[in-house]
Amino acid sequence: MSAATTRSRTPRTPDRLCVEAVELARAAAEDAAFPGVVGEHVSAVAEGDRVVTHYFEAKEPGYRGWRWAVTVTRASRAKNVTLDETVLLPGSDALLAPEWVPWSERLRPGDMGPGDLLPTDAEDLRLEPGWSGEDAPPPNSVVSAEMAELVEAEYTDATDVADVTDPAVTPVVPARGSIASVAEELGMRRARVLSRYGLHTAADRWDESFGAKTPMAQAAPASCVSCGFLVAIGGSLGQAFGICANEFGPADGRLVSLSYGCGGHSEAAVMPAPMRPAPPVLDSMASDEFALRPVADPDPTPSDLGHS
Repeated sequence: MSAATTRSRTPRTPDRLCVEAVELARAAAEDAAFPGVVGEHVSAVAEGDRVVTHYFEAKEPGYRGWRWAVTVTRASRAKNVTLDETVLLPGSDALLAPEWVPWSERLRPGDMGPGDLLPTDAEDLRLEPGWSGEDAPPPNSVVSAEMAELVEAEYTDATDVADVTDPAVTPVVPARGSIASVAEELGMRRARVLSRYGLHTAADRWDESFGAKTPMAQAAPASCVSCGFLVAIGGSLGQAFGICANEFGPADGRLVSLSYGCGGHSEAAVMPAPMRPAPPVLDSMASDEFALRPVADPDPTPSDLGHS
């Protein structure tokens, strides 16, 4: 093993002149901050050959456990110690700010206000591609050739009535009878639609707020599936959810689970009374009358009639 390798593995010995430059380091720390907030000298750590970092306590409010680190050095064979850098560093028990989280992950329901915009990630798992926008029908479709002729005839008649040749004033409307017009009429002309994952996460979130496990539903006289205030919705969600239309209910205008319930059930006042149990065979609730004193017989029978 070479001598250079041996020296590199041995612990560095702090330079004596750099270690003694405590006042120079303190002055640099106070110049970076201001007098009175630089505390006691904590330690001096050797960073390299003739390079030492002095640590001082930081007394600024809100910086508990932080330390002022001032690095000093000197040139080879020089006796003057010079300043290298001054920085405020956290210690092992320092009070640190929480880890930074992107705004898209910090956002919570209810944070958006009027005028706020929330761009959606292109790879959002809650969405999936919707109708592609292709307007070329299959060859065997009924809207292929014959419907195209009808659309062309309609367009010719419309141009005879009004001048719509100017593209600046001509509205971009899907041709009648085309796939685009049918998709727009059915509300399907969207670039992306809700995916199965997005549907399930939304259903779980709504069921947690207005579902069967809530305290309100546990104390309800009946569930929403039999309530007259429930407005049915379409699609697959209609099999498990509806909209509450009771203005006095806690979920008015909200999407509620069919198993949810509250005291505002439409039949709560006319619900059949619970059946009473049958009377007991042994009546232990009635009382028997007992006389406090013996009652005298008004017509006593003589016990000794004499000998015949």
